[in-house]
Amino acid sequence: MKKSLILTGMMGSGKSTIGKSLSERLNFEFADTDSIIENRILLSVSEIFKIKGEKFFREIEVEESLKLAEKKGIVIALGGGAFLNSEVREKIKKTCFSVWLSLSIDEVFRRTQKNQKRPLLKDKDNKEKLIEIYNQREKIYSLADCKIDCNLKNKNEIVKKIIEVYENK
Repeated sequence: MKKSLILTGMMGSGKSTIGKSLSERLNFEFADTDSIIENRILLSVSEIFKIKGEKFFREIEVEESLKLAEKKGIVIALGGGAFLNSEVREKIKKTCFSVWLSLSIDEVFRRTQKNQKRPLLKDKDNKEKLIEIYNQREKIYSLADCKIDCNLKNKNEIVKKIIEVYENK
């Protein structure tokens, strides 16, 4: 069976939406690390950050991401911070095919500004904080096996491009 597909990228880049479509098209299972964590802890990601802290969330995120990276025939929407962890990234590079869903900072801002569920953007100047996060993460996201520019593309175009690259790797 082919390697599992990992989607990484900034919050709001479409990992979950694209991941669900990809899994249907490839007849793969679908997993979203944030949803798995929410179901495990019985709190939303925002509530976990608020009550238990980011460090606690990141520890669970690493644990769940490493477990998922062992599976075959699955599309995984990785939380925006998971790929930043070197242990997770190395495991993914060995066992999976990773795709960075790349978006411009303006498009990420447009997609995330109305969403109050983003714990890293709460109570701050969102655009400034988003630029800071984007600048920290961009170099690491670029270590993915493939970069898909999602600007000005609809879901079907992105899914088609990922499948094309994945099947020809």
